[in-house]
Amino acid sequence: MTTALKSAITEAVRAALSEDFGSGDVTTEACVPADRRAFGIFLARQPMVLAGTAILSEVYSQFGGVDSFQLLKKDGDTVAAEEVFARAEGLARTLLSTERVALNFLQRLSGVATLARNFSERVAGTGCRVLDTRKTTPGLRLLEKEAAAAGGVTNHRIGLWDAILIKNNHIAAAGGVTAALAAAARYSTLTVEIEVRTEAEREEALQNGARHLLLDNLTPAQAREWIVAIQGRAVVELSGNITLDTVRAYAETGAQFVSAGAITHSAPAVDISFRLSLR
Repeated sequence: MTTALKSAITEAVRAALSEDFGSGDVTTEACVPADRRAFGIFLARQPMVLAGTAILSEVYSQFGGVDSFQLLKKDGDTVAAEEVFARAEGLARTLLSTERVALNFLQRLSGVATLARNFSERVAGTGCRVLDTRKTTPGLRLLEKEAAAAGGVTNHRIGLWDAILIKNNHIAAAGGVTAALAAAARYSTLTVEIEVRTEAEREEALQNGARHLLLDNLTPAQAREWIVAIQGRAVVELSGNITLDTVRAYAETGAQFVSAGAITHSAPAVDISFRLSLR
């Protein structure tokens, strides 16, 4: 785990516990003796790809009161419906007060991983890789990117700093394709990718040394024609209208990459339960 990811998990858990616990769990404090001990299990209620397991240990570490915690599966593993993937033992109050925070993270991140796995499986054998995007939940980007990778897709840019991606609005603001590419080359040696929307922009970009093109909102048939015209002069990423139903057709056009914002912005949470019993 990278230092950045560890820090992101720590901060996300701290914020979530503060938001949910507030000044105290009045229901648990009213109903459950302070010294009562319990045992809890996490189980999938549907087939899924697990992600976010590091959250559990961080939740229990920050809150305190858990003596033993065991993961039976790791991130990226497939979990069957009704299969137990983690166990915890400690104070009943801790297990009850942290239940919703733990489940919220696990359900969200495992949902991302599960959708990512579906995307990656749809393009199997094509030689094309699926990319995620920056369309993530604010404050949870590193966690959601990690979940997407656990599902089998490739992380694209983490933020605005790690690659140059010239989109249509950048081109407009810079004064055109040629001006944007020239300015990017002067500014940095980072990888440069440029979006082209017309055949004229495509050829202008290639003539000015572009080696990574983003083709947006083309049909699979149009994308195939453009890739033939590119003739291997640049790496191609396709985006726009990339869904589970269409991703295979786009992957078979000859593109090296397809990107799908849906992996992080539209992944449905999976169904996970926490069940507690007294020791």
